[in-house]
Amino acid sequence: MWKKTAVITAAVIFLGAFNASGDCSVVHASTTQQQIDKTKDEMNKLEDQLDKTQSSIDKLENNSSKLQKELNRLNTQLMEVTENLTNLEQQISAKEQEISETQEALDRAKETERQQHTSMEAMMRCMYEMRQDNYLSALLEAGSLTELLNKADNIEKTVSYSRQKLEEYQKNRIFIEEEEARLQTEREELEGLFAQAAEEQDKVNKLIRETSTAIERNEDDIEAAEKKAKAYEEELRKKEENLETLQKKLAEEIALSQAAQQGVWRDISDVVFAETDRYLLANLIYCEAGGEPYEGQVAVGSVVMNRVLSSKFPNTIAGVIYQKGQFSPVKSGRLALALQVNKATDKCYRAADEAMAGITNVGNCVFFRTPIPGLTGIRIGGHIFY
Repeated sequence: MWKKTAVITAAVIFLGAFNASGDCSVVHASTTQQQIDKTKDEMNKLEDQLDKTQSSIDKLENNSSKLQKELNRLNTQLMEVTENLTNLEQQISAKEQEISETQEALDRAKETERQQHTSMEAMMRCMYEMRQDNYLSALLEAGSLTELLNKADNIEKTVSYSRQKLEEYQKNRIFIEEEEARLQTEREELEGLFAQAAEEQDKVNKLIRETSTAIERNEDDIEAAEKKAKAYEEELRKKEENLETLQKKLAEEIALSQAAQQGVWRDISDVVFAETDRYLLANLIYCEAGGEPYEGQVAVGSVVMNRVLSSKFPNTIAGVIYQKGQFSPVKSGRLALALQVNKATDKCYRAADEAMAGITNVGNCVFFRTPIPGLTGIRIGGHIFY
């Protein structure tokens, strides 16, 4: 990994050396400068495309965030509606049980009333059919006035009691009928509320399906944007390497780590980590070395931590990673996409943990990149660390 500005500066030095050697060198330098200018122009265009892709990614991320919030809100609403439906179902079930018990009580009350009414009719019919003289004779057969009065009183009490019980049974039956009607009305109201809740549940489910589909489409768009950004990164890398090829003697100038070696270094114990540092570093390792062996992933994390410890770079993980022009996944937006869905693997997290613990397998190297002619360093997987 190296800065384009450093390469261009070295190119000027290289061209100056050619100018001092004679006319032929001047012509050759001029041709080389044209090629350099052309390559620089192509690189600028690629960077513009990267900027546009990053802008597109930012919009997709914002849209994804809004869709996820809407989905969370809908899921919460669905839970509330479902809970309401469950409560209504329980209330309707309880109400139906009350109605069933009330109907049974009503049936019993009607049967009791019917039996009492039948008994009253039989008694009245018997008394009506009994001739008055026989009735009077039955009373006169009493042995005494007291017995006569008792018999008359008993007959009257029997008739009065039967009439009273019939009225009580009638009132009880009417009360139960009214209670049944009330319960039926309440059940109808509950069924109406249940129908409304079920309709709302259907609407929320439909919105959830639509939002989920939109999120899937957005994720597809993000994936496509990520591939596009990665392709721009690769093309830009090739342009940079082509520029390096045009400037053969500039390869040694890329080893900017020499400046860092001369600076002041902090101890790992002096570093204060932010809560999100591990998450950030692991996802950067994924973007830069997700396909590399584990040693290569540790090495990338070590480079970041070496920069944190060096006085030549920012003293925080976030400061190092987001330093302008240093890590291509930041520029292209791939890191932002990885952070959004946490693409870092367990291996990436282990590598981040080792690096943050001060473990390094690349010494004090503060740069890395894909191999190019003339660049020496520690080779791990598809990267050279220097």
